[in-house]
Amino acid sequence: MLSISSSPAMRRLQLLSACLTALLIPLCFTGPAVVLSVISVELGGSAAQLSWIMNAYILSYGGAMMVSGSLTDIYGQRRIWLIGLAWFCVFTVAIPLMPSVFWIDILRMLQGLGGAAAFAAAMSSLAPLFEGRARARAFSLLGTSFGLGLSFGPWFFGWIVEAIQWQGVFYATGAIGIVGLLLVFISTPPSQGGSQGSLDWPGAISFTLALGLFTYGMLLIPERGWSDTLVLSALLASVVALLGFICIERRVAQPMIDLSFFRDPSFVGVQALAAAPAFLFIVLIVILPGRFIGIDGYGALQAGQMMIWLAAPLLIVPFVAALLTRWLTAGTLSSVGLLLVAGGLWYLAQGFESGGGQALHLPLLLIGIGIGLPWGLMDGMAVSVVSPDRVGMATGIFNTVRVSADGVAIAVISVLLATLIQQRLGVDATVFTQEAVMEAASRAALGDLQLAAQQLPGLEAQLAQSYAASFLMVLHALVVLAALTACVLFLLLRQPKRVLQTA
Repeated sequence: MLSISSSPAMRRLQLLSACLTALLIPLCFTGPAVVLSVISVELGGSAAQLSWIMNAYILSYGGAMMVSGSLTDIYGQRRIWLIGLAWFCVFTVAIPLMPSVFWIDILRMLQGLGGAAAFAAAMSSLAPLFEGRARARAFSLLGTSFGLGLSFGPWFFGWIVEAIQWQGVFYATGAIGIVGLLLVFISTPPSQGGSQGSLDWPGAISFTLALGLFTYGMLLIPERGWSDTLVLSALLASVVALLGFICIERRVAQPMIDLSFFRDPSFVGVQALAAAPAFLFIVLIVILPGRFIGIDGYGALQAGQMMIWLAAPLLIVPFVAALLTRWLTAGTLSSVGLLLVAGGLWYLAQGFESGGGQALHLPLLLIGIGIGLPWGLMDGMAVSVVSPDRVGMATGIFNTVRVSADGVAIAVISVLLATLIQQRLGVDATVFTQEAVMEAASRAALGDLQLAAQQLPGLEAQLAQSYAASFLMVLHALVVLAALTACVLFLLLRQPKRVLQTA
């Protein structure tokens, strides 16, 4: 461990502060995923409005992450960390007071801005405090904090919903944020992390527009379809903004992103690895509770208990992976992990075909073990590839890719599932309108089979059958994706560079 300007006790307290901040990120996914059906009953809202409870947070969090990393380099970790957590807490505790789903969507977007700033500062604050194996252990603990939220978040929030009300989910998350805010104020030195320079505003604006428009366009697809004018306009505008961003970054003296990073295969591999859990793990965290509650008839608490099988390995496996880097590179471990995920997804599909229940326990566990191998290594790999004065930038790039991939993955899998359901229904266009069929398919994709059936009276059995078959097809597609990604990562991360030797 390296001493910067604080005692060992303060460094440990700062690490605890970072872990609490990291814990908030999965809680912002697992909590809303558990209470979507309850919010629907109490406040109503269309399928699109309910899906934006998840999407709004993802959109703002991913769009703000890159800017947050640059602001951290300029103004210092402590200042951005405190501002981000304070902002996050204010809007989190205000969410339960909102009178409609629309206003919850707005506050979830504002909540994501604070979460991005806080997490970018938390990650970059750890890099100068630790080195070598100590850094690997620190970032493994950070990964374990994610695992804690993913493992016990659904169970904890399911208990809150059944014991209290859905509003308690957001109050509990806000309370954790307030504790983290106090710990950061106590443990983090005021002068840590600042550097000279100013934010590349043209680059920041063009990049945020490119990412925001792309994510927004993808998130609209489940409710509007690929051919919708607004969807196509958003995606086209994102391409234009991205080209403008690249031109700006090539000319400015202090770019927000050093484009030369992407010439390094290892750096590109790390970014690909950052995106992999979105499609192979986070998607399951979002869609499985809906299936368990809305399709399989589980209660919120029972669904949360099932999710523990998926996410509990993240409490242990990241530490094991950090130890294994003494003999294997992080790239090799990551590839092996994704191959295990592929096997677990195939096994999960077999479990659902055989009736679910206990047949899902081992497949979920295998997926969790597989994703746990790279989970605790990715953050250390991201900050080790660049010089210490560019850690904020590297953190911003890595987390922007990771969180933006979450939004894109959820949108892609949602539209794929809804499209497959719609195609398998084969509804007579003379009986039901296209809008009714799309709304029913979107409802079913969220796991809300009861409301989906209200759109298509008399087709309850067909909806259930279409969902079951479409869900299996999605799982098989993810099996192929996991196997291909494992092979690509093995090729990109096979060079024994410093970025791959995090221990």
